[in-house]
Amino acid sequence: MDAAGPGTESPPIVEARGLWKRYRRGAIQVTALAGVDLAVRPGEMVAIMGPSGCGKTTLLNVLSGLDEPDAGEVRVDGALLHEMTDRGRTAYRARHLGFIFQSYNLMPVLSAQENVELPLLVAGVRGREARRRAREALATVSLTRWAHHRPAELSGGQQQRVAVARAVVNRPAIIFADEPTGNLDSRAAQDIMDMLCDLNRENSQTFVVVTHAPEVSARAGRVITMHDGAIISDAPQGAEQVYLPSAL
Repeated sequence: MDAAGPGTESPPIVEARGLWKRYRRGAIQVTALAGVDLAVRPGEMVAIMGPSGCGKTTLLNVLSGLDEPDAGEVRVDGALLHEMTDRGRTAYRARHLGFIFQSYNLMPVLSAQENVELPLLVAGVRGREARRRAREALATVSLTRWAHHRPAELSGGQQQRVAVARAVVNRPAIIFADEPTGNLDSRAAQDIMDMLCDLNRENSQTFVVVTHAPEVSARAGRVITMHDGAIISDAPQGAEQVYLPSAL
């Protein structure tokens, strides 16, 4: 198992209680989250799996404050996200959270270095210090020589490396990743997962990773499976899958 094991006595760094989220599609109401309870402890690498439409991306978005639940609460490192204003949540994400998306979400008109600088500037870091830290982050993902290239001049794997550098540049305690290898070939996907596992192990950074790929979830220390908006199993890597009573 690649991921570092969390301290069992540590309080959760992410804690969700009674999360409900519903969407309306025309005349149909869809339940994306159905009373989800979840705790993630510092240093864990957690994979969230399930079929398309099961609610895993919605859960990630609610846990990270990108979306609000209809009911329930989320605490991230002790902070209640639903009690913050939109501006407060944006500032909190910029300072404390990292994000990696399947589609990279890089600004096409900015260089790799400028993309990595963005969360630092949003967090109020001065320009010279932001540039220094962005260069360090790009060096961590072996992209120093590509620092001044725009996304269109980079391969998919390189663009995702920029996204990883951007996610870690603020030294966040937790990083949320939504299908981080979904647009990559198998070799680039393995490189990205090697990088995430190294960060998890060496820096004790917490990762919550949404994926449909068994080869990605196999690198996590804990696997959560969702179906129809509910968690139906939650077990350490390698343990026998036990379905929760609520899923039966």
